[in-house]
Amino acid sequence: MWTRRSRWVRRLVSRVQEEIRDRWRRFEALWRRSMQLRVVVSTLALSLAVVIVLGMVLQWQITSQLLSSKEDGAITQVDTSLPILERELTAVDPNADPESVREQLTAALNRLTTSSSGQSTTETVAGAFTPVLVDGLAPVERNEQPSAGPVDDVPEDLRLFAERGQLATKIKTVPRDSGQVTMLIVGTPVASATRSLQLYMMFPLSAEQETLRVVQQTLLISGAVLLVLLGLITNLVTRQIVRPVRQAAQIAEQLAEGDLDKRMRVIGEDDVARLAESFNEMADSLKQQITQLEEFGQLQRRFTSDVSHELRTPLTTVRMAADVLHASREQFPPGLSRSTELLVDELDRFELLLGDLLEISRLDAGVADLSAEQVDLVELVERSVEALRPIADEGGVELRVIVPACGAAELGIVADARRVERIMRNLVANAIDHAEGGPVEIRFGSNEQAVAVTVRDYGVGLRAGEAELVFTRFWRADPSRNRRTGGTGLGLSISQEDARLHGGALDAWGEPGEGSCFRVTLPRRPGAEFDGSPLPLPGTRRIAAPEALLAASVERPQDAESAGGVHDRGPARLSEDSWEDE
Repeated sequence: MWTRRSRWVRRLVSRVQEEIRDRWRRFEALWRRSMQLRVVVSTLALSLAVVIVLGMVLQWQITSQLLSSKEDGAITQVDTSLPILERELTAVDPNADPESVREQLTAALNRLTTSSSGQSTTETVAGAFTPVLVDGLAPVERNEQPSAGPVDDVPEDLRLFAERGQLATKIKTVPRDSGQVTMLIVGTPVASATRSLQLYMMFPLSAEQETLRVVQQTLLISGAVLLVLLGLITNLVTRQIVRPVRQAAQIAEQLAEGDLDKRMRVIGEDDVARLAESFNEMADSLKQQITQLEEFGQLQRRFTSDVSHELRTPLTTVRMAADVLHASREQFPPGLSRSTELLVDELDRFELLLGDLLEISRLDAGVADLSAEQVDLVELVERSVEALRPIADEGGVELRVIVPACGAAELGIVADARRVERIMRNLVANAIDHAEGGPVEIRFGSNEQAVAVTVRDYGVGLRAGEAELVFTRFWRADPSRNRRTGGTGLGLSISQEDARLHGGALDAWGEPGEGSCFRVTLPRRPGAEFDGSPLPLPGTRRIAAPEALLAASVERPQDAESAGGVHDRGPARLSEDSWEDE
């Protein structure tokens, strides 16, 4: 039972601590984000310190004034009472017994209180009092000395001062039937004809304590009201300053999102108004520059499109003439025959460049559309590979299409077949150019949301930072490299735009000497969302070298759990059971 209860207590304490930490984290986040909160809290904290110090000073001054007035009134009352006592004490017999002396002292005190009660308010400025009369120099024990009144309430040190003939005061709390009462006690010697006596007059401080209590309550209420008013005023003033800043931040976010017509309200002629005017001028300048850049970009796209279209007519004429010459090249001398072949090759390259420029123009203009249909991704990739196999054979590059064990059933998507095939042709052609005679592997992956294809080569690779530059138009990692496919420098850029047009992505990875890998990820349907790519890039999981893959295919051809199929140079396609997975 005790163990169960202790576990419950620990869980409760843990939940409370977690709740406190969570609230503290939320407060820290709000404190960092809100300048208004920081200003208001800081002002209230400083104001609270000022109010506390000011309240303590005021209370100390009021207390000092009250006690000083009370003491002055008490001493005045003592001076008024001394002549009365001296007249009453002339008949005291020093040789009488202590009981008789005590009765005479009591009678003198009664006469004193009766005389004081008949005085006016101005005369009894110290208020009510309790007198004590004692013969402190009597040669008897301290507790047997003749006295009248509550002599036990008088402090011993005060009695010593009075017995030495000095006027002294002291504050002491004494017990009464109603409770503890704080008294101001004044002690003074009383001259008489027979003996030296001491008079002690005890003045209650109840009225002064009540006054101090009222003063303290007034100070607390006034301080609380003052802090609330200061908080409201600070919040109002800070809000007037923070509101334009928040408005500027909100409008800046809207400008960043493309709404260039948003402006700040200009009210008055103060610093905030000048800030709003400067912000609006900056927004106008940005809008003008962005508009100019858009117009310039549209002019460039229109120029590219117009030039591309205009070049098609002379290109067609030149193509016809070149085809005629190429058909009759066997009748020409060797030098002229070779020139005819070069002319046809360059015309092919020029025609491909024009086609890419026109496609780029359509993509930039936003008029490119998708002809979506059901596509067998494996068949489409194989068709692209077969179209580029002669070029790969010429460079000694082996093309491997590695199909997952599930086959093509899980790799069907709805997409634009022409654009997807163009992506694969560009990626495979780029891999052939940089494979350095090594193999090029095409792998597939899929999940419920998307499919992916990676094209991996083991050639020169990419240096640091070049994975983001490969999709830049006309960018080449090594301009001096001889290209086998006759590319235009626009293929990867067009491929990335085609992938984005489907709602997918095209990524690149590379390391110097380890080759490069391009991954295209496409959703099951154009525009559909997906969480991530089904295939990782080599930067997140190490891919086996081609020698290891070949060794695995020879030594463990029966391993069907982690294998991949290879599309060799022939038309046959092997399953993943023949190849070790990455």
